[in-house]
Amino acid sequence: MTTAPGLATNEIFRAVRRSLRMSQDDMARALRKAGDEAGEPNDANKRLVQRWEGGTTRVPRPVYVRALEKVTGLPIESLGFALPVLVRVRDDGAGGHDVAPGAEGVTAASGGTGTATQAAGQAHYGGVWLSRYEYYSSGRDRTLTAAHYVVLLQNGNRLTGQSLPGASSNPGSPLSLDLTVDGNVVTGTWVEQTATDGYYAGARYHGAVQLLAEPTGRRMAGKWVGFGKDFDVNTGPWELIFKDASTSKEAVERYSRVPD
Repeated sequence: MTTAPGLATNEIFRAVRRSLRMSQDDMARALRKAGDEAGEPNDANKRLVQRWEGGTTRVPRPVYVRALEKVTGLPIESLGFALPVLVRVRDDGAGGHDVAPGAEGVTAASGGTGTATQAAGQAHYGGVWLSRYEYYSSGRDRTLTAAHYVVLLQNGNRLTGQSLPGASSNPGSPLSLDLTVDGNVVTGTWVEQTATDGYYAGARYHGAVQLLAEPTGRRMAGKWVGFGKDFDVNTGPWELIFKDASTSKEAVERYSRVPD
């Protein structure tokens, strides 16, 4: 195909496709199959593959990022796409999180503007996620990590989450989330009911959370805030890691277990 003047072709992705002995049509079919198998259908076609290779489209949508990684067996960072897909949310070393520097056209979270927001704005976050947060236990004088497998359901820019039965590192402590997506910023509230026979003896804790979503749609990271048993206000890191786009009975059963 002919490349428009001024566009940089993606020779890396083209080489990967050819190494798999796939035509552009073959790649499109494989991407659609991967999406269907993951419960996340996509509309990949030969023309889309041509736009990627020719540089017309340089930032795949998150639904295609996951399919590309499944088909090629390579992380999206290795496939030659534009930097906005490659940015990562990281700990800024000062108690917060930000978008890693050095990505062209990417600024910090801006509540609906910027290249990163455009790349992530149409992301679908429904599916199974691993929720993991850290908290300091004054009674045990150490920092602990709590993990849950959570099903997120999406309705427009609203996300509701509920931990799966038996899917908590603290058995009998279900977690629920109520979130709003604004570009790559995810803000909301959380509630955790601790186990009656556990260390916190059935106490109910709740608070707020703010996360930055990576443009790939595979991770959100940020901070929680809430009160402790002595009614002091605490905070700590929280992340959600994408596991499965399906919320079928089989997927739910597969993740109804204590996280590794």
